[in-house]
Amino acid sequence: MQGLSHMQESGSIRVALDEEARGILRGWMQAKQKGVPPEPPATPVQSMQSTEEKLAYLRERAAHWKAARALGTLRETMVFATGNPHARLMLVGEAPGYEEELRQEPFVGKAGQKLNQILGAMGLTREEVYISNVCKFRPSMGANQGTANRAPNEEELSACLPLIMAEIRAIQPACIVCLGGTSAKGLLGTAATVSNLRGQWHECQGIPVRVTYHPSYLLRNESMRAKRAVWEDMLATMEHLQLPITPKQRGYFLPA
Repeated sequence: MQGLSHMQESGSIRVALDEEARGILRGWMQAKQKGVPPEPPATPVQSMQSTEEKLAYLRERAAHWKAARALGTLRETMVFATGNPHARLMLVGEAPGYEEELRQEPFVGKAGQKLNQILGAMGLTREEVYISNVCKFRPSMGANQGTANRAPNEEELSACLPLIMAEIRAIQPACIVCLGGTSAKGLLGTAATVSNLRGQWHECQGIPVRVTYHPSYLLRNESMRAKRAVWEDMLATMEHLQLPITPKQRGYFLPA
């Protein structure tokens, strides 16, 4: 507050805000509208020493994230992230589903098994990469939801956005892969379809971003064309990471 007062005295009328600060302000406004006391100021993640320390702090913050809980449209269990905190590749999905909520780990259901297969084809394991979601809570569908899932809406994405942005700053991966259009909408701020976004590089906080179809898309569409589209995005990611690519890998899912 002293810093703001000094800026005001010196004649400054504008303050530059990063995405985390904007997200916190949005959360405060949403909480105020719903009559929920705003969250107290937090210790800046950047001031912490290790990536593990930053992520542990963010996990704790996420568990009590008032901006998300104030909405009343997300379930109670928080599902944070999994994988290597020093990974060069970060994969970001939309939100946890039934299996993820049950096991409190992202991408452990059928879509997660498909993601494991994709990583295996790249010569990677899920322990070598960092896997997270934009929304940290399973979107609610009412008391009789059962195993049904839905994608988070724009308000739910906005409420959780500061968390994933802080994760990205903590991990500082060499590149990010958005799994699905909802993830891309959160990280890139666009409503464009995956088919329009894939095949090129985008940027989030200065980090290259590739957009591809969510693994669940391949569970619904098992055509060679769909598999090849996802694989081309992964080949581009491997090239960016300078991972070895064999002729066999380059030929996956091409017509015989």
